Amino acid sequence: METEEPALDLICPASEIFDAGAVKASIDALVDNGETARDLRSGVVDILLKARSAGNAAIAGAIARNPLRSGPAVRSYAYLTDRIVHTAFDTATTHLHPLRSASEGEKIALLAIGGYGRAEMAPFSDVDLLFLTPYKITAWAESVIESMLYILWDLRLKVGHASRTVADCLRLGREDYTIRTSLLENRFLCGHAPLAEELNDRLRKDLFANTASDFIEAKLEERSQRHHKQGAYRYMTEPNVKEGKGGLRDLQSLFWIAKYVHGVDSAAELAELGVFTREEYGQFQRAETFLWAVRNQLHLINRRAMDQLAFDMQVEVAERLGYTDDTERRAVERFMHDYFRHATRVGDLTRIFLASLEANHVKKAPSLMGFFKRKKRLRKGFSLIENRIICDDPEEFLADKLNLLRIFDEALRTGYLMHPDLLRLVTSNLGLIDDEMRRDPQANKIFLRMLLDRGNPERALRRMNELGALGAFMPEFQKIVAMMQFNMYHHYTVDEHTIQCISTLADIERGEKIDSLPFSTRIMHETEVNRRILYVAMLLHDIGKGRKEDHSILGAKIARHVAPRLGLDAEECATVEWLVRYHLLMSDMAQKRDIADPRTVRDFAKAVKTQKRLDLLIVLTTCDIIGVGPGTWNNWKAMLLRNLYRLTTDALATGMEDMNREALETDAKSALRKELNDWPKEAIDHEMSRHYGPYWQGLHTETHRVFAELLDGISNDEIRIDIKQDEARDATRVCFAMADHPGIFARLAGALALVGANVVDARTYTSKDGYATAVFWVQDQDGSPYENARMDRLKTMIYKSLRGQIVTGEAMESRDKIKKRERAFRHPTSIAFDNEGSEIFTIIEVDTRDRPGLLFDVARTLAAANIYISSAQIATYGTQAVDTFYVKDMFGLKLHATARQQALEKRLKDAIEQGANRATT
Repeated sequence: METEEPALDLICPASEIFDAGAVKASIDALVDNGETARDLRSGVVDILLKARSAGNAAIAGAIARNPLRSGPAVRSYAYLTDRIVHTAFDTATTHLHPLRSASEGEKIALLAIGGYGRAEMAPFSDVDLLFLTPYKITAWAESVIESMLYILWDLRLKVGHASRTVADCLRLGREDYTIRTSLLENRFLCGHAPLAEELNDRLRKDLFANTASDFIEAKLEERSQRHHKQGAYRYMTEPNVKEGKGGLRDLQSLFWIAKYVHGVDSAAELAELGVFTREEYGQFQRAETFLWAVRNQLHLINRRAMDQLAFDMQVEVAERLGYTDDTERRAVERFMHDYFRHATRVGDLTRIFLASLEANHVKKAPSLMGFFKRKKRLRKGFSLIENRIICDDPEEFLADKLNLLRIFDEALRTGYLMHPDLLRLVTSNLGLIDDEMRRDPQANKIFLRMLLDRGNPERALRRMNELGALGAFMPEFQKIVAMMQFNMYHHYTVDEHTIQCISTLADIERGEKIDSLPFSTRIMHETEVNRRILYVAMLLHDIGKGRKEDHSILGAKIARHVAPRLGLDAEECATVEWLVRYHLLMSDMAQKRDIADPRTVRDFAKAVKTQKRLDLLIVLTTCDIIGVGPGTWNNWKAMLLRNLYRLTTDALATGMEDMNREALETDAKSALRKELNDWPKEAIDHEMSRHYGPYWQGLHTETHRVFAELLDGISNDEIRIDIKQDEARDATRVCFAMADHPGIFARLAGALALVGANVVDARTYTSKDGYATAVFWVQDQDGSPYENARMDRLKTMIYKSLRGQIVTGEAMESRDKIKKRERAFRHPTSIAFDNEGSEIFTIIEVDTRDRPGLLFDVARTLAAANIYISSAQIATYGTQAVDTFYVKDMFGLKLHATARQQALEKRLKDAIEQGANRATT
């Protein structure tokens, strides 16, 4: 028998999803024709394949017309699956294995479990089934199950199944919480109904009763492990819609616990029980509807089960859900903004629900933070319920609107969590945070105290942000809440990135980063850094993002108004404004300019002006880079920043006139003489005289020694190579020495690209006697030094390329490909010429889409235009590349003529465009 079909809320008429009459008539015709069992099963599969295809097409068409009607959509997929499963079961029990006499042992009930048991299915969800029998499985039941499964497998359904008795279910449910959860959501489909009823009675009486606390703790531990696996933060820019923090599984976990504890059959009953308010239940529904709509589109686009909202999926999902570009943001960014806001609300609902269970003593209350030896006394007007702060009198609490800020400071000071009733009180009265309160010196004092004096400001900021209080108190911040930057560089939304930066800064202050960030730790602990300036600048550094105007310029304008409001004096406000305006300056100088060029350091020192600003800027820059996401900070960037800091410190201390090429050349030669003290004097003198000035200014003494040894006794037809891991820079250093010839830089760059080496820095010099000395620092695809096991292949490829045995341009075509998931990113090409940033070189900055063959294409285009490359700095930001070249023309002059710059710009853009087109085909 089957369950009586309830009134259905499907996305299109049931008859369009599954024409039960037509399917039955077709199967009856097969039976009437007297088909063999094997042919009958095959015929039923053919009939159901067509029915399933038509049903899926009908649902997909309805979703395309109404993509946000996800509730009816997931019920429609479950309904289609129900009809197919019913038909397969009926075929197996009625036609393939009919019973002549039904004994008590020849009973079977078929139940849907898991997500299918909830009647919630995405287009390619698994079909989880439980075959329930009274006793040990009989031969007849085994035959029925086998025949039915073969039908479902032939339909290409992904079936999860178990065959158990009621006693088996109880025993396994006691041992395994995953099995217990799947049983919790069982739904009778067809067969012997009393057996299903017996299972549910026994589950409730013998398994679920008096075990709610253990079940909740198991589910919360499972949730914690799942979040850790997916990424600990709700604002990861490629979230997993099902398993990630704030995703569907979190909502489902709420329902599981509610069903286990309260026996509810729908989330709506949580509002009736008073667990959620009507407004909160509405938020639950909206989040669930949105997340299911996203998951449906992911499955339909990929034509398979897919729950990771990867970058290449985000653009298409946004389009299918009806998002469009506006004047300030792309459709995909607006879509992801909504996604993160829903994910945030899921977290809020989870906290409210779990605290409600604690209040009813179903769940264990949170223990106090481990470092509290004794309970901290609360301010007057506050008390504890289940170790959570609550206000004694809501009316009195709201009478002083400063309490809407004060409570976050109190929670931070004591380490207690806030009671859900208090959370609700705050969120429902955010309107009290008005302009008068924002200008109130006492309110701003409370806010600064949280930022500066409690040791872990990120905790208060994140809680304020999630509840909307941060954006209410600082409306300028509201603009960046849940704002996604659609690129592969930033791992978090802008607000989460900001909080991550402040968290890193607090870690440095607590001495927790002394091993990984010794330089910033020393500055924070040993210099007179103004913490008020630094923390406020960190809070505001990206506050201008999301508008058409340069976010640094707009952010500085915003800081000009916010910093005084927070109580900073005029000098502090000016420094905050400067830091926000120039928070990218040090990173850009270090990564995009040649800091061995004295002009670079002089220009940077002129911009910074004081040592105090420099100290503030390097700490802010370090935290900003780390806050981008895991793996962004490395020894290479640390080395670049440290070197720029030290050189600038010297320039500020001794006067910028000391930063000149002659002094650097003299010092470099003196250092190399000491290194070569075992060489004959004539050989040392020859080495000192064979190089031009830039060679001495651009390299470390160790590298000078390597080149001296490579050049010693070299012949015109020799190619000498030295490869060494430079662990201090997280890179591999590759030095070449050979007779110079045109295009040498391009050929070397191409050879390195062919073996998958990413160039991060490069310098080439020609000696007075006609030899090229080139050094490249390279990393692998993960940003790590090139491994020793691949060094021989690297050398072989370089030799073949330089000797013409491999035509690099042709070989690159098969390797120069942009990955599919990266193709949705837009990075228009821009090329800038700068004749002021260096005394003897023109600086060409190429900002464009990164790909494996980019450096080779640019370098060979410059070579073809008779442009000599002295050095190249390669900076990558996800899929964006900013390659900076220090160049001269064939006569050793800068490129001053505008017409020549324009012609070269066109040649470079043409080469980049052709390469990009090739890389995407």
